Amino acid sequence: MHTSWLLGISIPFLGTMAGSACVFFLRQQLGNRPQKILLGFASGVMVAAAVWSLLIPALDLSAHSHTFPIVPIAVGFSLGIGALLLFDTIIPHLHIDHPEPEGLGNQLNRSTMLILAIILHNIPEGMAVGAIFAGLMADQVHISLSAAFALSIGIAIQNFPEGAIISLPLYQEGRSRNHAFWQGTLSGIAEPIAALLTILLYHLLHPLLPYLLAFAAGAMLYVVVEELIPQSAQGAHSNLGTIGFAVGFLLMMVLDVTLA
Repeated sequence: MHTSWLLGISIPFLGTMAGSACVFFLRQQLGNRPQKILLGFASGVMVAAAVWSLLIPALDLSAHSHTFPIVPIAVGFSLGIGALLLFDTIIPHLHIDHPEPEGLGNQLNRSTMLILAIILHNIPEGMAVGAIFAGLMADQVHISLSAAFALSIGIAIQNFPEGAIISLPLYQEGRSRNHAFWQGTLSGIAEPIAALLTILLYHLLHPLLPYLLAFAAGAMLYVVVEELIPQSAQGAHSNLGTIGFAVGFLLMMVLDVTLA
């Protein structure tokens, strides 16, 4: 089982690494249309994962241990939204195609703030993977090994463009390909760390699994609504983001339902 969860929490990080490797094959940043499709796709994956991989299992688990099973879900979800709102407010970061940084005032360069924006994505995604594997290790009948790996694979797919978004601009700024690759790869390191910390937290606080699953769902949906969907819908060709969303949602839903 330890081998399974170690592999499971590593798969999303490998997705970031694969995306960063685009710097060895591409010379320019992804065009506007591919970015919209990929942003929409990532949104669809995360929304489907939040529902099928996190909220529904959380509700099933809570139904067997609480008189009012919706309470842990509502509390965990609200805390997840609130935590990401706090991080978004205080951590300096820069979104793609946004000239002005967000968060507290700082003197950081553009590349560093782009990496911090990716880390803001990776924290809830890592928590989501950690929470579902924690439930799996606790022998919760509502969470299967295949469903846990479906979540990891789905997040890895949407991590691919994030690695490219970091490594390609760094190469264009004059960094070597190797430096840009490792910088993009390391931007995803927060994800397995967050997953591992979530698993350790669950071992200390066993009854909190429904809260943790709902927390991760809330945090993921905050990222989708606050950033990914608005970016995919900006300007011309916004329908490409919508198509990407539909494909990502459908793929993640099929992975989760058929492998559960």
